[in-house]
Amino acid sequence: MPYEAISLFDIFKIGIGPSSSHTLGPWRAAERLVNELEQAGTLNSVEELTVVLYGSLAKTGKGHGTDVAILMGLQGADPVTIPVEEIQPAVQFIDASRKLLLKGKKLIDFDPQHHIQYLTLEALPYHPNGLTFLIRFENGHEQARTFYSVGGGFVIEEGETSDQAVGVQLPFPVNTAEDLLHWCMKTGLSVSDVSLENESAWRSEQDTREKAQQIWEVMEMCIYRGAHTTGMLPGGLDVKRRSAALNRKLIGDLVYTDPLSWKQAIASGGRDFTRTLDWVSCFALAVNEENASFGRVVTAPTNGAAGVVPAVLQYLLVFQDPLPEDAVLRFLATASIIGSAFTKGATLSAAMGGCQAEIGVSSAMAAAGLTECLGGTQKQVLMAAEIAMEHHLGLTCDPIGGLVQVPCIERNTMGAIKAITASQLAMQSTPDFAKVSLDAVIKAMWDTARDMNHKYKETADGGLAIHVPISLPEC
Repeated sequence: MPYEAISLFDIFKIGIGPSSSHTLGPWRAAERLVNELEQAGTLNSVEELTVVLYGSLAKTGKGHGTDVAILMGLQGADPVTIPVEEIQPAVQFIDASRKLLLKGKKLIDFDPQHHIQYLTLEALPYHPNGLTFLIRFENGHEQARTFYSVGGGFVIEEGETSDQAVGVQLPFPVNTAEDLLHWCMKTGLSVSDVSLENESAWRSEQDTREKAQQIWEVMEMCIYRGAHTTGMLPGGLDVKRRSAALNRKLIGDLVYTDPLSWKQAIASGGRDFTRTLDWVSCFALAVNEENASFGRVVTAPTNGAAGVVPAVLQYLLVFQDPLPEDAVLRFLATASIIGSAFTKGATLSAAMGGCQAEIGVSSAMAAAGLTECLGGTQKQVLMAAEIAMEHHLGLTCDPIGGLVQVPCIERNTMGAIKAITASQLAMQSTPDFAKVSLDAVIKAMWDTARDMNHKYKETADGGLAIHVPISLPEC
């Protein structure tokens, strides 16, 4: 049986905002290019390099930081480890000097205004997020390499297959929700257990636990940093950061010094409905304000939807008890295997499917993770994911000014709240009587994506993007 082997750490990837498909993907493509040039022994003979962006990448590339990502990737910087405060000075140096140090080793002339081209009226047939690197070598030889950023930070080169199963045999192959339920029913394992057993195909249990904890630590610090940073978001849209003000209002006079004592202070303030709702919104706003500011975030499964899973997981840790000792691991494991089902049956790319592919999928993932950790059955976990996605079907991606700010940031709060509601509904329901399956909603999402007008697929050509007057010279 053919299947795609997608790991928890394919779905959750540490990177830089504001977009997984428009920032992290092009960054990884550029990084891969220079790595392969070096491996081939041709890096030092590069004379000129031009980057051509097509379709959605071209139309909203400036607002999504695609140009910045490509510059950093060509220099060989790692989005996981680079100090975020070094990014803008590096870009400013390239702009001023018109020089670029390929992988930190080969200096070439490079003027971003000339060597990064935006073909807004052209799209490549395979995927709207296409980019081509045109390379001329000192001996006159020329080479063209085309990559596609297919959503969630995943990148494939033209001619490659997205099938990642080669050489990886999972104990429980899962392409669909039906596959997942089959293994759960056959073995008696929970959804998170099936997911974690599959992770054993890549690494030891201890390594998986440590890497999952690292993912959560980045998420948690992103929430904390965002909830304590004021000011305006970059990009010229004049959007004011709100999470810090909301945090101050909600926390009152309670004292804390770090993320742990902050969570303890939040929990000590009570759990009434309005207050809990406000805190979930604060958590989600914080992450996506960081994302919009080129901060370090985790794709969950994308950058534009990076706030939903962390907000719901933080809600679980702060406001729910008792919890299993390994709640974070089980939450992420469950969420990831649900996210992989959407990857295989539909898309994670807003340029292919609209915002239902980002906020909708993240809400389904979060709903499933929450239900798992609250003791829901395997069927209730899948039902929660279905409910969350069902009520995001048709959601368009229409970023104002091409920036991942309006309506993107607030949409993460909506996705988080829907995830919690979906979990509560599933926990109070009998899934055997449900009319809609998770596989059905995934297929409906993909059908909707293919029927959706291109204007509503991350092009800034429709919806709010054309009905809110703005003046952004380079978007």
